[in-house]
Amino acid sequence: MAAFVTMIYRQFMRFLRSRSRVIGMIINPLIWIIFFGLGWSKVFDNPWAKMMFGGVDYLTYLAPGIFAMTVFNMSFISGVSLIWDKQFGFFKEVLVAPSSRRLSITGRIVGDAIVTVLQGLIILVFNYFLAESLKISGLLPALAVGFLMSVTIASFGIALALKMESTEGFQMIMMTLMMPLVFLSGAMYPIDSMPNWMKALAYINPLTYAVDASRGYLVGEKVMKFSFGLDWGILSILMLVGLILAMESFERARIS
Repeated sequence: MAAFVTMIYRQFMRFLRSRSRVIGMIINPLIWIIFFGLGWSKVFDNPWAKMMFGGVDYLTYLAPGIFAMTVFNMSFISGVSLIWDKQFGFFKEVLVAPSSRRLSITGRIVGDAIVTVLQGLIILVFNYFLAESLKISGLLPALAVGFLMSVTIASFGIALALKMESTEGFQMIMMTLMMPLVFLSGAMYPIDSMPNWMKALAYINPLTYAVDASRGYLVGEKVMKFSFGLDWGILSILMLVGLILAMESFERARIS
């Protein structure tokens, strides 16, 4: 367990010491909520549009999506940081350390997930000032959903990064995947408004279920597409699959 706790502590301190990362993770989501959310909220300020968004204003509808999108995007950073560790030698130290590789990589993933959820919390605090209809009672459940998704995405990101040597190559793949998955998640607009072929892609997108559950907790069940049980069930299964994949990949990793 020492390796598990140590890796959590390392990832947390690594984040705190990276000022540019702290500033960047706050500014990027705020740009979305302020310029995109406030801009479009006036366009959708009519009874028909509110019916489409479950009876709430667009900014309230968007805020949970921005939270989930923030957690989703920042979770991929785990893969980038692992490649950096390969380049600077820390990766080799972990591999040769007399401790469980599975616990080490799990601790790293959980540490990154905790950091990511803290980032999501900051964004939610800002959203409470901008979107007046968000439920304060939904804050902790939404953070729990964010943690589940963060562990899932960080696990898949690390499993992918273990097969790569270039941060540029990983970032290219990351950017190629992130934008379509965000727009296919229902974060910006309801899934029901999508063409059928897009709906099919949305249903296999893990971010879809995180957005849906977060919106249910922060806004209300009336705006949900699925049930809490389905959202939690799919995210839990994906988390277990991701963790197993990351642990097995790290167990087979070799020093080069």
